[in-house]
Amino acid sequence: MHAIGHPLLQAQLDHATVAGIGRGDLPEHVFRSWLEQDYLFLLDYVRVFARLAWQAPDGHLGDLVDLAHTTFHDELSLHRTMSAEFGADLEGAVKGPACEAYTGFLLESAASYGEGLAALYPCMWGYSNLGRILAENPPKEPRYRAWVDTYADPGFAALTARIGQMIDEARPDVDRAEEVFTEGMTHELAFWDVP
Repeated sequence: MHAIGHPLLQAQLDHATVAGIGRGDLPEHVFRSWLEQDYLFLLDYVRVFARLAWQAPDGHLGDLVDLAHTTFHDELSLHRTMSAEFGADLEGAVKGPACEAYTGFLLESAASYGEGLAALYPCMWGYSNLGRILAENPPKEPRYRAWVDTYADPGFAALTARIGQMIDEARPDVDRAEEVFTEGMTHELAFWDVP
């Protein structure tokens, strides 16, 4: 799947929003809007982990419960802190079309265990790679640097690798897994198109 994902990962790196984060000069109103959408996305991402945990084999259950817990408590807490620094209105945020399409796709895909794992993988794999690449020449602006550091963290890379291993262990239909992975990567790219 990684070979399929690399062109779409490069497209994310070339996207004006990601490039602005990487340089540390993204206009604040753009990042504020993105933070609001990402907050709503993460709430549903927790629901995806929970839906998959309900179907998980015993060897995967703890991983998915831990990911749901960590996303809900740790990642969303960091997100609230960063959002406050940019003046984001998380409580008043309403899903835009890209967020609505992406979360709908993930929640629907999670009805099938293997497909659900393949569908959620692009978010983790993409952010892990974006963080790693952007950290090679990190932005000087501390708020954008904090975002890069979050996703460049080796612990996040380890979680991403574990999801990849779980996909292999779930043994979904390869063609279908590649299809939903590609669709997930497409949603990832579209998610950067914020007002």
